[in-house]
Amino acid sequence: MNINVAIDDTSHLDELRAEVRAWVNDNFPASLRTKEKQEEYYQSMPKYPTGGDWDLWKQRIVEKRWGAPGWPVELGGGGLDPVEAHAVSQEIIRAGAFNPISGMGTSMLGPTLLQFGNDEQKRTHIPRVTKGEVRWCQGYSEPGAGSDLASLRTKAEDKGDHYLVNGQKIWTSGSLYADWCFCLVRTDQTKKQEGISFLLIDMKTPGVDVRPIKIISGISPFSEVFFTDVKVPKENLVGQINKGWTIAKRLLQHERNAVNNNRRQLAGDTRPLDVIAKEYLGTDAQGRIANEEIRNRIIKHMMEFKALTLMQARMVEEAKANKGPSEATSVAKNSRARIQQEREELLIEIFGFRGLGQDGEGFTDVELDTTRAFLSNKAMTIFSGTTEIQNNIIAKRMLGLLDHQ
Repeated sequence: MNINVAIDDTSHLDELRAEVRAWVNDNFPASLRTKEKQEEYYQSMPKYPTGGDWDLWKQRIVEKRWGAPGWPVELGGGGLDPVEAHAVSQEIIRAGAFNPISGMGTSMLGPTLLQFGNDEQKRTHIPRVTKGEVRWCQGYSEPGAGSDLASLRTKAEDKGDHYLVNGQKIWTSGSLYADWCFCLVRTDQTKKQEGISFLLIDMKTPGVDVRPIKIISGISPFSEVFFTDVKVPKENLVGQINKGWTIAKRLLQHERNAVNNNRRQLAGDTRPLDVIAKEYLGTDAQGRIANEEIRNRIIKHMMEFKALTLMQARMVEEAKANKGPSEATSVAKNSRARIQQEREELLIEIFGFRGLGQDGEGFTDVELDTTRAFLSNKAMTIFSGTTEIQNNIIAKRMLGLLDHQ
């Protein structure tokens, strides 16, 4: 069962989906269709492979304008509405391909800048994202400001024609390879949420120091970023001074939407659970899954998944209406994390001892991928805002409370 969902089954969308599948079939290079190449792509994020067919696929997506299908045509996007754009992105993945320009630029910064940026900022930054020319990273979390993000201390002082930024960010995914950073800074020391501004910072600016954080896997997707007397032009302020918290919340909504549609969290055996269970556990005399407990849990899981699809449909409609932050994204983020983890727990139980392999012979590639997904996706309840923080957001939105209450 795929967590990405079809929002609309109208004939128009059916035709669009068929068009995308046919186009991908004709244009996605054969050399990139192997499991090894797909894994190379996802393992290399955010430093994507280049050269040869990697560049060819990127060129074709850019020319088709399907790297950012819902963005304005004049800025390099596809000009589709949110439902159509979702369908295009979904079908590219279903067809076995990937978006070669995907990243924080397409999923987070771009949608936010389209809503809050001025015309010059849009003309400067959006086309470079749609062409895959730049990589962005997120300067949010700090050593003392993770879940309580509004406690951030990185400050930006007004120096007339520029801001002078000093401070530190941590767990900054992709910063080692990023060209730019969208960054939350404190511009008023006397207020909390109301003293935060949203800046765009060129990572090549003198005073920016990126230090990788080593983790147990040996791969280092995270870094610390230090800002020491970094000069940022005034034109890189998005929105108004001290009004960055509203922008930050909207961007987090886009981030959580991206989490809800992240293909890497669909690794492993993606067939329907009932099909897998019948293969591994067998059937009873009535053709049902032999294990009654597993059968009942799969039914419950399928019902909850259906409820999630309806919630995602609501989120698409909210995006179409360009509404501000609501509780829907947080509800969906929590629900998706739990449902995805429950699916993988079910798979491990269904596989039995074959779900205990991390590497080596005796296991199929799908079984190994499923086990790795089971381990990796435990982080889904932590990143992009922990489950507890999402619960706080849901409560405040539904009760009409302000962020500081």
